[in-house]
Amino acid sequence: MSLFGTMKTAVSGMNAQANRLGTVGDNIANSSTTAYKKASTSFSSLVLPSTSGNYNSGGVETNVSYSVSEQGALEYTTSGTDLAIQGDGFFIVQDTAGNIYLTRAGSFTLNDEGNLVNDAGYILLGYSASSGSPTTVVNSYDGLTPITISDTGLTAVATTTGSLTGNLNYSADIVAAGGYASDNNATTVDVDSDSILKTSVTTYDAVGASITYDFYYTKTADGTWEVAVYNAADANTSGGSSFPYSSGPITTADLTFDANGKLATVDGSATDFTLDVNGVTFDMSGMTQLSAKSAISKGSANGSPAEAMTGIQIDSDGTVYGTYAKSDPKALYQVALATVESPDNLTLYSGNVYRTSATSGVVTIGFAGSSGFGEIVAGALETSNVDLASELTEMIEAQRSYTANSKVFQTGSDLMDVLINLVR
Repeated sequence: MSLFGTMKTAVSGMNAQANRLGTVGDNIANSSTTAYKKASTSFSSLVLPSTSGNYNSGGVETNVSYSVSEQGALEYTTSGTDLAIQGDGFFIVQDTAGNIYLTRAGSFTLNDEGNLVNDAGYILLGYSASSGSPTTVVNSYDGLTPITISDTGLTAVATTTGSLTGNLNYSADIVAAGGYASDNNATTVDVDSDSILKTSVTTYDAVGASITYDFYYTKTADGTWEVAVYNAADANTSGGSSFPYSSGPITTADLTFDANGKLATVDGSATDFTLDVNGVTFDMSGMTQLSAKSAISKGSANGSPAEAMTGIQIDSDGTVYGTYAKSDPKALYQVALATVESPDNLTLYSGNVYRTSATSGVVTIGFAGSSGFGEIVAGALETSNVDLASELTEMIEAQRSYTANSKVFQTGSDLMDVLINLVR
């Protein structure tokens, strides 16, 4: 047995415990870092060849790993742009040089360029929704773009489609000729009866100006109701009725219902249940004729007035909506998530970001909530998965082991002194 070998073994043990203490120090220092994944040190023996009469002491090797796949607890915040992933997946981000990384750190805020940037300065990537619902490129980062929110200036979207859903009373009386809403006669049209139903829908033109259309449903025969549409701006402003309008109806059509109260035809066509009103297509397929009071249960139209965006909101599937004071939210982007087969083997970089390695597997990209991916929780952050009690225990163990190894080294040194003194 070599005394020098014994001392080298002790040095190996001290170095190993120093590495262990280093990971403990990192874990404690980052116990409050968003989505930090704890580091741990594992040990393996290093054996040197020995003979039956001469033992050569070896040493110990260390390997540092990260518990990337271990979920941290969620902590809720007051910021709607703070994002956490509940389940599998990573946000896809890039640095200012365009290098792409993966991260679980979702403390995003808007910078001066309108990009969503986390505390480490990495820009969140996603797919634009400007051309409709986006789709992913499953095996590459192609198509991803920085999520940029610009709330300056006004926007307006012209109405192109709308819909009306409701019931027309099967038991209502038939209106006599001359009393239809399309006759535009204040003295003969009785809008207070159950035989005529009125509703209005607001639409928008290309510059965001609102246009309200008045829809009148008049029962003209058994199973048949006439639809007449007027521009509300042309309505009579005196007296108790909108009639007479300054001009006739924009369009009219007949809704015909079958014996079950289902819409059968529109103007003789069994498949066309839409009505064109100055270029806006209204879907009427949800209308019924049942023995119940006439009423519109739902009406809608797309488009929006000229207004500025007031903020953003992010859904659990990662869709980023722009919000407005008067109109419905508009989808702007969808946040993409990435997964790998072995997250614990990803390569760690500064800023709590990762890149794939030879042992982590390749990236698969998808959206939150789909198979293999967790959900995005807005207004929350994932905390670190560090357990301080465990780390303090590790620190004490590392300290004791380091001290024991130093005693082996000291003993070997004392024996070397004894050996040298033999020649004196």
